[in-house]
Amino acid sequence: MASRHEFFWTNEKDPHVYRRKAILKKYPQVTKLTGPEPLTKWISLAVVLLQFTIAYLLRNTSPLSWKFLLIAWGVGGFASQNCFLCIHELSHNLGFRKPLYNRLFSIISNLPIGIPYSASFQPYHQLHHKFLGDEVYDTDLPTRLEALLLSSVLGKAFFTTFQIFFYAFRPMFVTQIEFTAIHLLNVVVQFVVDYYIVKYWGWNSLMYFLLSSFFAGSLHPTAGHFVAEHYIFDPPAQFKEFESPPPMETHSYYGPLNMLTWNVGYHNEHHDFPYVAWSKLPVLRETAPEFYNQVPEIKSWCWIIVDFIFNHDVTMYNRVKRHTAGPRARRSVDYNDNSK
Repeated sequence: MASRHEFFWTNEKDPHVYRRKAILKKYPQVTKLTGPEPLTKWISLAVVLLQFTIAYLLRNTSPLSWKFLLIAWGVGGFASQNCFLCIHELSHNLGFRKPLYNRLFSIISNLPIGIPYSASFQPYHQLHHKFLGDEVYDTDLPTRLEALLLSSVLGKAFFTTFQIFFYAFRPMFVTQIEFTAIHLLNVVVQFVVDYYIVKYWGWNSLMYFLLSSFFAGSLHPTAGHFVAEHYIFDPPAQFKEFESPPPMETHSYYGPLNMLTWNVGYHNEHHDFPYVAWSKLPVLRETAPEFYNQVPEIKSWCWIIVDFIFNHDVTMYNRVKRHTAGPRARRSVDYNDNSK
């Protein structure tokens, strides 16, 4: 099969809206799973404390040493990914009942990342859920320029190595959000903490935060979720734009790395019910197994990075895109047929 040089364009809405309605119709008790998880803040504080402790202990260790690099990859990469995905949980108000508390605690979870981003993540991520696949509002999608330049093996290797920068800077070039007081607070608090870390511990400690964050979004086991979630790894042989039903665009992963990443692998479940906390996503799947036994599943986040890079059938174009998530969208899947 020849590599694609165009996205999977469709006018159809994403399937999560319809699966959610069908599940609620058959299992109305699912609504009891929604709401914040009190454990989130304590787990996050423990991870933040771990990162600060390691940063302090490495204050006199060269960032170019094998010891520093191995700890930043082997411990810091997992911890930073945990911080990233805690901020993801908090963006759905799943840490506290009051939205403001989630925004403020996100700033604390952001501290070991080294660069302020939690305040910007929330509005961009909400757009990703509301307008999944929309060319304008879903900044998780690669741009046409990215797809054109990075669809080769070398291009995909470059993308997966430096994807943290793509996710950090792409949103600013695709759509704009309002700069609020929370954004300002996020920036001020982060830079003040960074300043005092450098002043009292030195640059090596701050470099530990930055390298950990880089590794978490690079060639790292937990970084597999970035490409696993919405890229199409089994593209249809025949596809007509705006006519053919799009391939299933969300993939789940049920492996052990979920224990370190707030169950983000339960990604179909998460998109179906964004206000079900990480601790309840396995319960959701167990409650409605006939709906989730059929969803595309990724077996390994480590292997999916390798497959993404070297599989010629998988390019940066292997994403479902929509011109609009509004009136032109139509239903493509009758999930009620599968729920009987």
